[in-house]
Amino acid sequence: MISQQLPRTAIIGAGSSGITALKTFAERGFDVTCFEASNRIGGNWVYENINGMSACYRDLHINTSRLRMAYSDYPMPDDYPDYPNHAQIAAYFDDYVDHFGVRDRIRFETPVQHAERLADGTWELTLGDGSSERFDALLVANGHHWNPRWPEPAFPGSDSFKGEQMHAHSYLRPDSLDGKDVVVLGIGNSAMDISVEASYVAENVYLSARRGAYIVPKYIFGKPTDQLGGWVNPRIPFKIRQKAVAKLINTYVGKVTDFGLPKPDHEFGEAHPTISSRILDRITHGAIKVKPNIRRLEGEEVEFEDGSRVHADVVIYCTGYKITFPFFDEDFISAPENRIDLYRRVFKPEIPNLFFIGLLQPLGAVMPLSEAQGRWVADYLNGRYKLPSDAEMRSFMGKDTEKMQKRYVASKRHTIQVDFDDYLYELGKEAAAGEARAQSSGYQLPVEALVERDAAPA
Repeated sequence: MISQQLPRTAIIGAGSSGITALKTFAERGFDVTCFEASNRIGGNWVYENINGMSACYRDLHINTSRLRMAYSDYPMPDDYPDYPNHAQIAAYFDDYVDHFGVRDRIRFETPVQHAERLADGTWELTLGDGSSERFDALLVANGHHWNPRWPEPAFPGSDSFKGEQMHAHSYLRPDSLDGKDVVVLGIGNSAMDISVEASYVAENVYLSARRGAYIVPKYIFGKPTDQLGGWVNPRIPFKIRQKAVAKLINTYVGKVTDFGLPKPDHEFGEAHPTISSRILDRITHGAIKVKPNIRRLEGEEVEFEDGSRVHADVVIYCTGYKITFPFFDEDFISAPENRIDLYRRVFKPEIPNLFFIGLLQPLGAVMPLSEAQGRWVADYLNGRYKLPSDAEMRSFMGKDTEKMQKRYVASKRHTIQVDFDDYLYELGKEAAAGEARAQSSGYQLPVEALVERDAAPA
């Protein structure tokens, strides 16, 4: 007979996504444990995190305003600036965990080495110390900004280049670039931030832009840009929002080509925008020189696709990250080319007790989305929410992928892209529909795949 007790649940990762799921599950009475490789929470927002997975650098500030980043039931302090630094964000996460009393449910310095789904449907987690534990449900919140993706293929001459080559993930502080000739490859937020920081201390800074991007300032009309009403209203059709915001940005910023940057090969909103209020200023001051893509590295020089060459002591690759799950066997679950098929970025239909939290790239902050996902999964596991049929989920997934590919520039960066407000709006509608399905069918706990779960340790 199937037990009606709540499933014993494990969460991998105590970053911003894992802790909000942990808080929800604890509030709702689940026996839940969160495993964290580091000695503290915060994941990517912890500077010099001992787990080696944080991409945080010393002078990092958020590029989403704090009002749009905070969890719904725990606002950031009023004395925080509109765009807090990493230390303030990390402190906010610490306060969140302590406010809701869930710190004792986190197992620090306890990485999950392997996660295996057994024949009875339960999960066996092998931990860093060699011990193992069994759980009925598994939430994966290990993040997707920790495994650097280097240029593929490597540039000719990179194996014999005499300067230093590093990924943005390893960048910590600008004084490491003092007096050096620096080439930064990329056009995203990290490339802009690092170029700006380097421009105050380096001898020369060259920004190598492989493609064009729209530059969005942090403020427009004295307000954080992401708080502009027309941009965030999901009830307004995307095409209307796209044209309105593009016109506003172009009016306020001007054409990026006027600053020497390449013309975007897409319309506004069809690729992840770059948020920076400083990059254009540093370019116009001559502190950053814009170059096209790298052609090759040779000796102490970098050659660009326009044939120009510069001396380089350091080349910094801001080329993104791989989506990986080191605790799963690769032939069980992986994300080749950064692609993984999930229903609304959370559920894997063929594995009913596995869930992904925060595995999306929003035009905005991930924290409120992870919070909503955690509540959604908790509703599913306590019987309040019933999924659509398998066929309906797979149909939605196919259409969602087709829609994403039609809208966004083909890139490994855009495989998990969502619009912040649209995602929350649609998820809210689906949660309500699933609750109605559960009520009308007398649905209870979704433990069909866990019929032997009582054999697992309590």
